[in-house]
Amino acid sequence: MYPITDTQLSGISHADQVSLLADAGATFVQLREKNLPALDFYNEAKSALAVAAQKSVTLIINDRVDVALALGARGVHLGQDDLPPEAARELLGDAAVIGYSTHSVAQASAAANLPVDYIAIGPIFQTGSKNNPDPVVGLDGLRAVRYAIGDIPLVAIGGITETNAVAVIEAGADSIALISALLSGGPTEISNRYRALSQLLSR
Repeated sequence: MYPITDTQLSGISHADQVSLLADAGATFVQLREKNLPALDFYNEAKSALAVAAQKSVTLIINDRVDVALALGARGVHLGQDDLPPEAARELLGDAAVIGYSTHSVAQASAAANLPVDYIAIGPIFQTGSKNNPDPVVGLDGLRAVRYAIGDIPLVAIGGITETNAVAVIEAGADSIALISALLSGGPTEISNRYRALSQLLSR
């Protein structure tokens, strides 16, 4: 499982989300922020990284290579319109974790030749967590991407819930990225939802 933070959905800070997710067993979290000004985002990320360090959570930053570099975060997750993975690797070094979003078999195949640690594919299903989402990939598209990229770690994202999570793993994903499924119930449900999904996937 690959939880992604969102302050608007959760109603709490990134740091508090990291804390609740860690308490439920999460060891890897992406900090995602699309709305805050640069300085506010930097301060939020700094607080979240402090919590992550205390709780032995690997925290990577969505989009912002500059923030990851300034704060010494473990890595970044990049989209198609962000800094190229080659440039991010040069800036962050060989030890950094770099993930890359793709939305088709062609994009995923191209990403397999880039200096990334994992490839994300989505949206697998309809999603409300992103404005102007890309076309739905579906489970068949996920299977095709799995075949195309070989053994590179593959993260599925978009519309994944407790009702379809197992099918997504069975279709070839190594991990499922989750936003709404974890955060939309409010702060009191974050840990419970993470534990429930974790138990479902471990059966």
